[in-house]
Amino acid sequence: MTKTILTIDDSASIRQMVAMTLKGAGLNVLEAGNGAEGLTKATTNTVHAVITDLNMPIMNGLEFLKKFRQHPAGKGIPVILLTTESDDELKREARESGATGWIVKPFKQDQLLAVIKKVTGA
Repeated sequence: MTKTILTIDDSASIRQMVAMTLKGAGLNVLEAGNGAEGLTKATTNTVHAVITDLNMPIMNGLEFLKKFRQHPAGKGIPVILLTTESDDELKREARESGATGWIVKPFKQDQLLAVIKKVTGA
């Protein structure tokens, strides 16, 4: 079964790079431009992992993470933050909110794929 990954980022170019990387590895990709849109897609589709930006309009990555973890669809689904932020306090808050991992932008394609394969078993 092909794994489906949801990528949430307000930057269309970042979403495009992430999607291209994941699709190139044979994964299905859903895209969302903010956390609210991402939450809708994450709770109405079967997703095997979520890659989300932290700083976005409407609903940021931490707000998304907290709401997703409260929804039955969010139980056990890996959530990776892909962000320019590297602050230890933000990382701690993300972990406490249920984040599985943290990747700092700009990302390396092989690093992103390795993390996704590790957390999804793909």
